[in-house]
Amino acid sequence: MAERSSTGLLTMMLEPTPAVAMTLPAEVREKLAELELELSEGDITQKGYEKKRGKLLAPYIPQIQGVDPSLQIDNRIQASSQVALQGSKSNKSRAANTRDERFRSDLHTEAVQAALAKYKERKMPMPSKRRSVLVQSSVEACTPPDTSSASEDEGSLRRQGRLTTSTPYQGHSHPAVEHWFNRVIQGSSTSSSASSTSSHPGGRSVTTTNTTAHAALNVNAAATALADLMAHTQLDNHSAPPDVTGLSERSSHHAERPHVASVRGVSRGFNHHTSVMETADGCEWRGEGSLTLIDGVPVNSRVSNKIQQLLNTLKRPKRPPLREFFVDDFEELLDVQQPDPNQPKPEGQQMCPLEGEPLGVVTNWPPSLPAALQRWGTTQPKSPCLTALDNAGKPVYTLTYGKLWTRSQKLGYTLLNKLSSRNEPLLVPGDRVALVFPNNDPVMFMVAFYGCLLAELVPVPIEVPLTRKDAGSQQIGFLLGSCGVTLALTTDACQKGLPKAQTGEVATFKGWPRLLWFVTDGKHVVKPPKDWHPPIREASNDIAYIEYKTSKEGSTMGITVSHSAMLAHCHALTQACGYTEGETITNVLDFKREAGLWHGVLTSVMNRMHVISIPYSLMKVNPLSWIMKVHTYKARVAVVKSRDMHWSLLAQRDQRDISLSSLRMLIVADGANPWSISSCDAFLNVFQSRGLRPEVICPCASSSEAMTVAIRRPPEMGVPPPGKAVLSMGGLSHGVIRVDTEEKLSVLTVQDVGQVMPGALVCVVRAEGIPYLCQTDEVGEICVSSGSTGVAYYGLPGMTKNIFETVPVTPSGIPISDRPFTRTSLLGFVGPDSLVFVVGKMDGLMVVSGRRHNADDVVATALAVEPMKFVYRGRIAVFSVSVLHDERIVVVAEQRPDASEEDSFQWMSRVLQAIDSIHQVGVYCLALVPANTLPKAPLGGIHISETKQRFLEGALHPCNVLMCPHTCVTNLPKPRQKQPEVGPASMIVGNLVAGKRIAQACGRDLGQLEDNDQARKFLYIQDVLQWRAQATPDHPLFLVLNAKGTVSSSASCLQLHKRAERVAAALMGRLNTGDHVALVYPPGIDLIATFYGCLYAGCVPVTVRPPHPQNLATTLPTVKMIVEVSKSVCILTTQAITKLLKSKEAAAAVDIKSWPTVLDTDDLPRKKSPQMYKPPTPEMLAYLDFSVSTTGILAGVKMSHAATSALCRSIKLQCELYPSRQIAICLDPYCGLGFALWCLCSVYSGHQSILVPPLELESNASLWLAAVSQYKVRVTFCSYSVMEMCTKGLGSQTEALRLRNVNLSCVRTCMVVAEERPRIALTQSFSKIFKDLGLSPRAVSTTFGCRVNVAICLQPNRLGKLAEQGTAGPDPTTVYVDMRALRHDRVRLVERGSPHSLPLMESGKILPGVKVIIANTETKGPLGDSHLGEIWVSSPHNATGYYTVYGEEALHADHFNTKLSFGDTQTVWARTGYLGFLRRTELTDASGERHDALYVVGSLDETLELRGMRYHPIDIETSVIRSHKSIAECAVFTWTNLLVVVVELEGSEQEALDLVALVTNVVLEEHYLIVGVVVVVDPGVIPINSRGEKQRMHLRDGFLADQLDPIYVAYNM
Repeated sequence: MAERSSTGLLTMMLEPTPAVAMTLPAEVREKLAELELELSEGDITQKGYEKKRGKLLAPYIPQIQGVDPSLQIDNRIQASSQVALQGSKSNKSRAANTRDERFRSDLHTEAVQAALAKYKERKMPMPSKRRSVLVQSSVEACTPPDTSSASEDEGSLRRQGRLTTSTPYQGHSHPAVEHWFNRVIQGSSTSSSASSTSSHPGGRSVTTTNTTAHAALNVNAAATALADLMAHTQLDNHSAPPDVTGLSERSSHHAERPHVASVRGVSRGFNHHTSVMETADGCEWRGEGSLTLIDGVPVNSRVSNKIQQLLNTLKRPKRPPLREFFVDDFEELLDVQQPDPNQPKPEGQQMCPLEGEPLGVVTNWPPSLPAALQRWGTTQPKSPCLTALDNAGKPVYTLTYGKLWTRSQKLGYTLLNKLSSRNEPLLVPGDRVALVFPNNDPVMFMVAFYGCLLAELVPVPIEVPLTRKDAGSQQIGFLLGSCGVTLALTTDACQKGLPKAQTGEVATFKGWPRLLWFVTDGKHVVKPPKDWHPPIREASNDIAYIEYKTSKEGSTMGITVSHSAMLAHCHALTQACGYTEGETITNVLDFKREAGLWHGVLTSVMNRMHVISIPYSLMKVNPLSWIMKVHTYKARVAVVKSRDMHWSLLAQRDQRDISLSSLRMLIVADGANPWSISSCDAFLNVFQSRGLRPEVICPCASSSEAMTVAIRRPPEMGVPPPGKAVLSMGGLSHGVIRVDTEEKLSVLTVQDVGQVMPGALVCVVRAEGIPYLCQTDEVGEICVSSGSTGVAYYGLPGMTKNIFETVPVTPSGIPISDRPFTRTSLLGFVGPDSLVFVVGKMDGLMVVSGRRHNADDVVATALAVEPMKFVYRGRIAVFSVSVLHDERIVVVAEQRPDASEEDSFQWMSRVLQAIDSIHQVGVYCLALVPANTLPKAPLGGIHISETKQRFLEGALHPCNVLMCPHTCVTNLPKPRQKQPEVGPASMIVGNLVAGKRIAQACGRDLGQLEDNDQARKFLYIQDVLQWRAQATPDHPLFLVLNAKGTVSSSASCLQLHKRAERVAAALMGRLNTGDHVALVYPPGIDLIATFYGCLYAGCVPVTVRPPHPQNLATTLPTVKMIVEVSKSVCILTTQAITKLLKSKEAAAAVDIKSWPTVLDTDDLPRKKSPQMYKPPTPEMLAYLDFSVSTTGILAGVKMSHAATSALCRSIKLQCELYPSRQIAICLDPYCGLGFALWCLCSVYSGHQSILVPPLELESNASLWLAAVSQYKVRVTFCSYSVMEMCTKGLGSQTEALRLRNVNLSCVRTCMVVAEERPRIALTQSFSKIFKDLGLSPRAVSTTFGCRVNVAICLQPNRLGKLAEQGTAGPDPTTVYVDMRALRHDRVRLVERGSPHSLPLMESGKILPGVKVIIANTETKGPLGDSHLGEIWVSSPHNATGYYTVYGEEALHADHFNTKLSFGDTQTVWARTGYLGFLRRTELTDASGERHDALYVVGSLDETLELRGMRYHPIDIETSVIRSHKSIAECAVFTWTNLLVVVVELEGSEQEALDLVALVTNVVLEEHYLIVGVVVVVDPGVIPINSRGEKQRMHLRDGFLADQLDPIYVAYNM
């Protein structure tokens, strides 16, 4: 990391060049400075600023022939860039660079430039974003900046002035700079092809996007190739690099990257000059934008092009490939980073603890601080103590020692004696009191602080809470609560400004205890009686005050400081700084805590000094104010932070009359910051001519816990000269100090923070683990043992022991001293001359893969990336989050309001490369947020922990995100490699030896079940209907309900038979026996009647869901496809649908001329068919069952008459159905079990079916449950989509339903019909919600069927006669399996709640006559109990085969007649295509046998093979949905080798980008997978079929065809 010391080496062409700057008249320079100020404060837009500035400078810029001066500034023409070059060579004074100077260092900038130059054009797809999001985020970004945003993390005042380059103390420029610079310039000629700035007439300047590019770098092409990822390079027609978007736009002169925003389905920027070019990855680009992959998959969309490029970046692995082997161990071992054997290790001696000089004995030193106040208040009452200034810098009030003494006494007396509650005094000595004072009222604060000390109360100074939701304010509340604070002191003005409740009292802030607010202004305090004197005691170990501190995690701790420590610290500071009585000191810091409090409130009173307190608000208006006050008051000492020096640099004009010669000490309180050195050097450079002596700059290091740790002594103390170290960043990341002699780019330059404090013992210990002493060349945490450190964290004994009572030990484990040490949270080492050096803080420490990085260093690198002004006011936060057992670096920056998508993406790409190059660490996530939206710390600055919290909660609302998990997650488990399979024989032997039973189970034996089943006599279902029509003609079979809950149609046995006869009569003349007929009906009696009509006529019915009139384009093609694939010769349907099929709208979707004959059955003549068709054999085809699987395959299975009857009998026995029963069915009647229950079962068993079409629930969600209650139904069937509609739609309405007398206590069993793994969460929430309506928690159970056998399991609950005899099956059981083992096709049962556990619910009881076995998918051999394999089924109601499989015929040839490869090789099985396992439970079933439970894990077709492991999409989706409250639904699929996650966003579009990081995190953490693409879409985009299953393949097709209209698509790098 480059040294952060000097400023302004390469001048910007936006600045007047040095030569010009010299000649600008003073008033012009003044106006420029004002403009700068306006811009930085946000009072003027960038555009307005440039315009005004252009006008001001126009007369002074040397004219180039024929070029308009205003253009000339922008175009950075070569001639003027040479002027800049000469300026920089001659090393004279140079123009200021207007970006944030504090991070400014040329070496740093160069390091970044050079790092970027190493990267060749690496292509990355740019995220695509919906227009509305762009618009919305930019509107937000233009909100006027609030004034409190300038801070340590921003240099908001960029006033222009003449700056000389700062140099190290030796006073000459760094040779490396010149050298590098010259090298770059010479390199430019060789790479001219990369940049032809104006070689073609009309050619645009290559670096147009790079608004603040260095002029000098424009000359040289090497730097233009600075991996500006999307460089607008000149394309010659023969060798153009592939364009980043995958759309190459050509024209004769120049090519610009077309802007890729996806605007509702239109992809922009296709070119019109066709040309072909080869890209590196074996694709051909054709000019018209169509992309043909060499392996023959034609693709034509922006998304696929981008993904293709992403793949290409991934094909070139960045890290060396890992040795791949499969660890056969359940705890999939995450790859532990092996330490590099060549990494530097400490080689020095063990360090010796460093002792400060002894504390001197001072005669008549006061015994305590209140004693000092009493002495000065009575002996020197007129002596000035504190001067407060207003925002104009005028002194408002000077507090004298006399006044401070009397006012503090009054307040102390009032607090103890005049406040009471219930006749008890409110406060007693030792109570804690909150001090809430604004930063511009030091006088009131000082009176309150000393008033508390005199009353022996403990002041707890905190920030003024401005709103109820201030960043971190809740944590402050916890601190106040834990300290037992009941009273807050404040000023009248401040109290008026606090947010109020309705009653007019101060509002209670979130997380705060109830407080009484007491105003300390004069009229509220009482003069104490003559005989009252405050107790002035000697300093004891009682608590004097509590200082708050926010930890890295965002929690707030209170550090207690005792009276003796406070006194000792004042003593040590007085000695170290050589303070004398009556000195004047200027304090710019916050007087409530740390150095501002120690110097400006405590030590000053000890020595009767006069403090000039500069409020933050004044610094913002006039950054020079503190320097002016030093001059006016001839101050001897000033206490500042680097930022204050930095601001004054930007603001200083020709203040000829300022003199800093009075200063003997300029204390830099944050001397431990990595960029303080450049501020100090630059400040000295400018102000040396104003009397500032180099040796008066005294950096110091401190922490809240240890107070001041070290400070550079003033020159008169005869101390060694200051030191400076140039350290290798690589070494530092391994915790080792290596002075970098070579001209490496990644170095850190640090300055010393002086010597140890008087009376202190300092050592450096290992930061983690046991506090072993470090070696001399090792970086560790600095620890201090002295009487002047904090004592404890209030109320936190455990943490206190850790921090305040550390015992450093030698490597052999011997304590180095019997005194306890305090950890300072500063990381550093002791250099030569016993100087202390600090290289970072524990708070900013990020340990990634065992290497340490400092957040501040990463900030500095990011801010040195061109264009520098891209980050709004330098506001940037860097922190790490823990994902997958390692820290991951996150960078969040505010972007300028005027930044385009293009600028953002370009800047982000460069930042990633710069950080990678300089710190050798990958950034996990880089997010840009609109200006002024990051949470702010009290005095400006970014509240890091709050930012991190928002990031993790998904509440950051970024406008751009770049995730790079592929490069920085290097500890994924090794990909699994399949072992050679064990042979069949050894498998059986293995199972026998292990005593494992083969996993097979069966339902009850049909042969042994004697029942009075009349229907058994008939071979054909249509014969059963005829028999019922004769035997019980008026027995009602069907009731169909409409949305109002009334019966819309019904049918008795005879009515159904008559309607069927009519249909048969109509068909018999027209069709031949065995013809296929498509039945296209809405759910209802018509469908059932025509089905039996077809059977009567000897035709084969095919039930088809009718097209949706509002959505013909997608539903009609499916109808057409089924009609064609099933070879139907005729369509039977209603009049309305007939019209629809032939309508104009239909013609747009399909070819309506090619429909077969369409028969409208609404008004058929009442005629009887001549005779019924009798099939010659039950093996003949009865009907075809067509269904589209979730993987998008249309499969039709053949059901014979025998299978149809067997199916009905099996269901009748399992559910105990007979004519007196009623069941309610809320299912679609077109395929699978839904069809069987609607059309077949009632006719076979004679029970009455109440039919509720699921579509009606959309207009009346309670329809199904109300019907169940009204008809007192005991058995009901539904689908998951129905269940979901009820839970979502009725969840909050159970009370209303109860009032309508809906009662579900009648329900014995509610079965969910599904072809998937049971959805436990949904069934449980359904049971929970409707428990209030009497639904038994045991009623809900699941079923399982698939294409080869539509009913394998049904779980009826204990019902009817059999229940009394105790013969029904046991309740369904749930087991927990280890998800990681499941990925390896293994079942490992774990306890509920264990990590990575997945609950699986048994799929129901196996039906009578059904046998199930679990077979190995590869060897087709039987598996043991609790082994995962494919479920195979054998049963008389198996389908007899596929009629057609639309899509993949070859794969399915053996699905219906497979035999095991060993074991029982005779039985013929059908393969279900589902993975599952059988497990023998402890429960017994009706026959007294142990019950075998079947668990379905998921469809084989759906599984994703990733990293050699098998994943079920539902598991990944469940994790994703849990990750953020706004994710309504999620679906995942793979494309090539990328995992694509599509999430539906329920919420505002500004949340879209929050989801990207959360989704990536959760999938990494729980599934060890890297998400390749995150697509955020609107609710309802993920297609769901009638069974409530996600159609992931349709979604995938839509994604690849770019039809999803996503809100945002993020490509993870």
